[in-house]
Amino acid sequence: MSSGRSVLEGTGGAMNGTLRSVRKGISCRFQDPNCTRIVETLSSWNDTVVNEYRLVDLPSVTSMAMVQEASRHPFPTVDVPDHVHYTIGVVILAIGITGMVGNFLVIYAFSRSRSLRTPANMFIINLAITDLLMCLTQAPIFFTTSMHKRWIFGEKGCELYAFCGALFGICSMITLMVIAVDRYFVITRPLASIGVLSKKRAQLILLAAWVYSLGWSLPPFFGWSAYVPEGLLTSCSWDYVTFTPSVRAYTMLLFTFVFFIPLIVIMYCYFFIFRAIRTTNRAVTKINCNGSTRDSIKSFRRLKNEWKMAKIALIVILLYVISWSPYSVVALTAFAG
Repeated sequence: MSSGRSVLEGTGGAMNGTLRSVRKGISCRFQDPNCTRIVETLSSWNDTVVNEYRLVDLPSVTSMAMVQEASRHPFPTVDVPDHVHYTIGVVILAIGITGMVGNFLVIYAFSRSRSLRTPANMFIINLAITDLLMCLTQAPIFFTTSMHKRWIFGEKGCELYAFCGALFGICSMITLMVIAVDRYFVITRPLASIGVLSKKRAQLILLAAWVYSLGWSLPPFFGWSAYVPEGLLTSCSWDYVTFTPSVRAYTMLLFTFVFFIPLIVIMYCYFFIFRAIRTTNRAVTKINCNGSTRDSIKSFRRLKNEWKMAKIALIVILLYVISWSPYSVVALTAFAG
């Protein structure tokens, strides 16, 4: 019998006295089916009771419920109204379904049209693939756990879920940076960029992006930080709350190299893109006043087409940054203690 229980067994002889007032139970003999009585306060015993029964401490009702709850649900929940979990789960599911459909259509359009399979468009396809995988691996699981109001897929499931979110999220950010750099060279240095980007080089760049993302997603599996439940404890991510030098170093380096540096590169590229577009518009206006040539008009139309693609990429980048910035602020706030 465990040390948490006190056991008094009768061995004969008289025993009188007062026992401490705790919740006790009578453990009956196997042959006595009628013995079901629970005694809350026991004060004295006689020889017959001591000889025939054992006195044991019973765990409290609350502790029993807690033990049973912990055994069924090893991951905790948070004390918020149920409708909060349900609302967030439905919203995430709706966003996930929209992302799945939208990115699938992008991939389908690019796969069906050979004219769209250019080296530059390979970056767009990769972005659609990463976002599609992000929606597939995150939204359904998040919705399910929100309906249960806790994480239900175990420790390994938590780690795998967080790993997928980290890998695809980082790869999306790096791909957006690559798209911005590509637009920068095409618009600001059109002559120098002609023929530079081949399909093979585009594939190597995308391979480097995936390896880079994988390099930042794997360390939690090897003891540098960890993948743990976060927020309402219905999702998992890297540990940005534990206040240890190792975890804080990983968090700071992660946000520096996968969020802030790519964001700075994107801002730099689009600053010079805007400046090049403005300069070109002024030059075209001046040419029109002095009499335009066919080459200048053709060059301006090509630049306008490239600018249209750059604007679409800019909208995607802005939405991505707007989506991730609040998360970054929360993580960095926790990082600061």
